[in-house]
Amino acid sequence: MDAVLTWNDSYTTIAWLALLIVLLVIEIITVGLTSIWAAGGALVALLLNIAGVSLLWQVIAFFVVTFVLLVFTRPFAVRFINSRREKTNYEGIIGKTIRIVERVDNLSQTGMAVVNGQEWTVRSEDDAVILEPGTIAKVTGISGVKLIVKKYEED
Repeated sequence: MDAVLTWNDSYTTIAWLALLIVLLVIEIITVGLTSIWAAGGALVALLLNIAGVSLLWQVIAFFVVTFVLLVFTRPFAVRFINSRREKTNYEGIIGKTIRIVERVDNLSQTGMAVVNGQEWTVRSEDDAVILEPGTIAKVTGISGVKLIVKKYEED
């Protein structure tokens, strides 16, 4: 019976170690704080396994530690890591008011505007709304290479 427990324990140790390595590799590849939280949980579970704690408590610890790290450290880490991040060209366009230069008609698949010297295909948020050239619109989103807009109305 002890041989079976030892055999299972060694496979559990290998499984936790493999999970930890996979999660760390994913984190290194993505560099976007995607799996570091679960890697922390896997590390704690691995340490509990080495200490001889039962598999049930290892799994519980994995999920609890992952959750706690995600909830309590992620907002701080995201703010710290993204503190020097500049908006890309397209992110800075969302919320801007633009002038339509070609009739925007979703059903005819027409519409264009020039934003920051670049021509953009434009579509209305609502298929029933047609925007004529010269209309002022507000960019509400981007879908692929198309600006999604709504007619601008002053507040």
